Amino acid sequence: MRVTLAQISPKLNRSNLDEIVKIIKEFKDESDLIVFPELSLNGYLLQDKLYEDAYALEELDIFNDLSRDIDIVVGVALRDENLFRNTALYFHDGSLVAKHYKVHLPNYGMFEEARYFEAGNIFESFIVDDKKISMLVCEDLWHKTVHEDLIKENPDLIIALVASPARGFGEDGLEIEEQWLDIIKTVATECKAELIFVNRVGFEDGLGFWGGSCTVDKNGNIKNRLAHYKKIVKTFKIG
Repeated sequence: MRVTLAQISPKLNRSNLDEIVKIIKEFKDESDLIVFPELSLNGYLLQDKLYEDAYALEELDIFNDLSRDIDIVVGVALRDENLFRNTALYFHDGSLVAKHYKVHLPNYGMFEEARYFEAGNIFESFIVDDKKISMLVCEDLWHKTVHEDLIKENPDLIIALVASPARGFGEDGLEIEEQWLDIIKTVATECKAELIFVNRVGFEDGLGFWGGSCTVDKNGNIKNRLAHYKKIVKTFKIG
């Protein structure tokens, strides 16, 4: 399976849609699946901009058309009537086949997602081309109960959309990166599943996002990895 990791730097406006469409068109002939980070259509620190920049699902019909050539996973602030949800969407063969609402919304330190978003409450898997897939958004993976849910789901592929700021700088590197690597290697091993981790880069209001997107095999080995802090879109073979 050919997978494209789109480690991009979203802006805090709606121009991300045009940029993402451009990237998809560029890579559609060399890949089976392209994965973008958490809130890649909106930027992360939306705060009150959420009310004007969130998308209704029908505004994203262009991904239905594009998914006839390549499967697409994208993160979005999704408007659902009067509620807003941090959402991962999976498009395949001309339609939206799955969406995951972020369940665990951080609300501490630099994070205040719970102030603006409504949390989801379930983890579900779905089937695409005989492959069972689970999607999660960032903080979801930091909770042991989620690991237990994933083990029960027994997916073939886990897709993690992430917007992780750089913090914990030390002589041996980023502490937050080491924590993330421990988590995703553990989850892949527990589930005996391939795992795709896509983190964003760029800066927003003093927050710098570190990237380091990667793929993990069923034995918990990091197989393909992108550089820190750089916008990179690259295709790898997994499985």
